Parts: sequence; structure tokens; C-alpha cells
Amino acid sequence: MKLRRRPTEDVGMQIAPMVDITWILIIFFMVTNEIVENEYDVPVNLPIASAAVIPKDMSGRVVVNLDAEGSYYLGNEKTDLAGLTAHLKRRMVEFPPLKVYLRADAETAARKTKEFYRACAEAGAVEVVLGTFNQTR
Repeated sequence: MKLRRRPTEDVGMQIAPMVDITWILIIFFMVTNEIVENEYDVPVNLPIASAAVIPKDMSGRVVVNLDAEGSYYLGNEKTDLAGLTAHLKRRMVEFPPLKVYLRADAETAARKTKEFYRACAEAGAVEVVLGTFNQTR
């Protein structure tokens, strides 16, 4: 008795799922990039510090912008001191430890930065980083 062989099918790689995943990743990175860029939309003239050093880990920080007029911004949304304090306290509860990055204008009044430090202390911030411009690099 003679056995017939079945015709063999070429086993190939399916490309459609890889294209789907690629599109999902592209959309994810586009949305993430838009969110990150919004945190730095407020025009702030950073002070110059010749000894400025960039921290090794800047991830997970609340970005607060403080313009020359003394207005606080969370991302690109304007807020007052009470709103800022409430946001920092909420962030501390939801995602501890609280780390903050302050981008204050060089012309900002010292009393406004002092208010900011009090809000951070009240919320329980463990680290506050100040944004500066290093002119030597």
C-alpha cells in the first residue's frame, strides 16, 4: 500500500500582528511626548548657575512652573497656592515619595518661592530640585 504525502504548507511569519503592535507603540509615544512637552510650555527665564548639576533621576517628579509675575502652573494649567498645595498633598498620598521640580523665573519674587517651599514642606516633599541654566556648558 502506497501512502500519499500531504502537500506541505510553508510556515511563514504573520506580519499583521507586528504592524498592529507597531502602530500602538507609535500612538503611545506620541501621546506621552505631548504630555511631557505640556509641562514645559510656560515661558520661564531660568536663572543662571555656573555650578548647576542635573540630577541622575528626574523621573516621577511633579513639574511646577513659577513665572515672573508669581503665578503657579501645574504643567501648563494656572493654579493658586491652595490648589498647588492640594495637588502636592494628593500626589504624596497616591504616589509617594513626593519629588518636585521647580522651574522658577529669574525675576520671580523671593516671597513666592518661599511660599512654594512651605507648600512642599506641608505636603511632605522629600526632594525639591530647582531648574537652572548652566552657561558654562
